[in-house]
Amino acid sequence: MAQDDPPKDTDKSTEWAEFRTDLAEDRNIMAMERTFAGWMRTAFAAIGIGLGFRAVFGEFQPPWLAKAIATVFIFGGGWLAVTAERRACKTLARLDSHKFEAISTPNFKFMAYAVATGSAILIAGLWILNDGDLTG
Repeated sequence: MAQDDPPKDTDKSTEWAEFRTDLAEDRNIMAMERTFAGWMRTAFAAIGIGLGFRAVFGEFQPPWLAKAIATVFIFGGGWLAVTAERRACKTLARLDSHKFEAISTPNFKFMAYAVATGSAILIAGLWILNDGDLTG
């Protein structure tokens, strides 16, 4: 029996239906992983927009406004990463892999919380690393 063959059972229609269901569940896990990657790309894009806004409009008047707008985008990127992790872990908990080895939950958590922590540090640096002057 080849790896992709359904298990041998007496009722052929039932075994083929179960086999197709198992493969569909594996496809759902892979789709969830791609969706997580898409959300992480969106998080990085939001962080990049925040940095770009701050860089382009650094001499904006009043000076704190450029920082505030950049902060919103950077915070949004960190929030997206954590939200994506929570959704991915909830989905992964409902599905069982059969022929496919899914990414483990700690890997999702590490990636998401690393991005969220990085964005928090970036926000702090954005506001603090200006000779301690919060207005400029």
